[in-house]
Amino acid sequence: MAKLTVRALNVNGKRVLVRVDFNVPMDANGEITDDRRIHAALPTINYLLSNGATVILASHLGKPKGKPNPKLSLRPVADRLAKILDRQVYFAPDCVGSNVVRFLQKVPPNSLALLENLRFHPGEEKNERDFAKALATLADLYVNDAFGTAHRAHASTTGVTAFFAQPVAGLLMEKELQFLTPLLETPPQPFIVIIGGAKISDKAGVIKNLLPRVDRLLIGGGVAFNFLKARGYPIGKSIWEPNLMAEVVCLEKNPKIVLPVDVVVTSSPDTENGRTVEIENIGPDEIGLDIGDKTIHNFTQIITTGKTVVWAGPMGMFEKHPFQYGTIAIAQAIAVATENGATTVAGGGDTIATLKKAGVSDRLSHISTGGSATLEFLEGKELPGITALMDEL
Repeated sequence: MAKLTVRALNVNGKRVLVRVDFNVPMDANGEITDDRRIHAALPTINYLLSNGATVILASHLGKPKGKPNPKLSLRPVADRLAKILDRQVYFAPDCVGSNVVRFLQKVPPNSLALLENLRFHPGEEKNERDFAKALATLADLYVNDAFGTAHRAHASTTGVTAFFAQPVAGLLMEKELQFLTPLLETPPQPFIVIIGGAKISDKAGVIKNLLPRVDRLLIGGGVAFNFLKARGYPIGKSIWEPNLMAEVVCLEKNPKIVLPVDVVVTSSPDTENGRTVEIENIGPDEIGLDIGDKTIHNFTQIITTGKTVVWAGPMGMFEKHPFQYGTIAIAQAIAVATENGATTVAGGGDTIATLKKAGVSDRLSHISTGGSATLEFLEGKELPGITALMDEL
């Protein structure tokens, strides 16, 4: 999985097209609410600028469905990046075409430019050759630093690589691979994986692929209720996916799987009240929205003994105050495991939000910038955006 990186290129005096993942969340007023993805790209940007390159950044934002949408313009991202770096960021009027070519001709050498939203053109998501070629004509070299989009075969992640002799990985992409690849090979043991989130359909592939490798696989969140139901426990009106029950039945007998023994339930997610019950005592009209104290204790004991710990997905409806304690406790337990010498990795938007809420974002070994890309990587799937890059020599 080792890929040639930007360090292998002579970038001095060259125009370098860098695919970044600036798909940042924004509020109704167009204000960026979380700029971590921008900060994650800084090592590659700074490396290129310090080595004499002219940097041309390309990204998507949201789902404009192949048409220009002012609400999904990357201009606010250009402004935020300029503020972070305290330098000018030239913002292009589009991402391809004669206007963009003329615009970039006026950009001074060793400067930084950001193209407008790639997905304003249908050719991006359709991976059209002509669109990819138009992108390629803007630069001499190509770097992919957008791990979060590596699972998509789009023009800017795969199609464009055909037009460069050495398409390489950026420093963020390199870091992601350095932390994630060993998880599928020989991670230090005990190897503990925690799976949560609402849907087992998002996590079934990860569970199946990692089960042979792990020592313990802890399951919480909505995912747990599929397993509890498969074991014959009442789950009331808790979330589950009937169409995946046959798959769950094949997995739930594995002794490595650890399920909740108690949960926090309520009759309505809108309430401010919840009660903790043993899993066999979930009422017919109740919804499980967090793991209970005994489960927190069990999970914490296992997590803090791990040498490799991976977490994907919250333990419940952590956005609501009464149901956040289990998820925050797991975040804190993983931080303790890190301090005890474990390699700890977390991924997914909700997981990252939880780490921030728990105040432990800087106490893990690695927080992956990929959501679906991270999950698909851990499923053992080939990610086209990575496959398209040059292998390390």
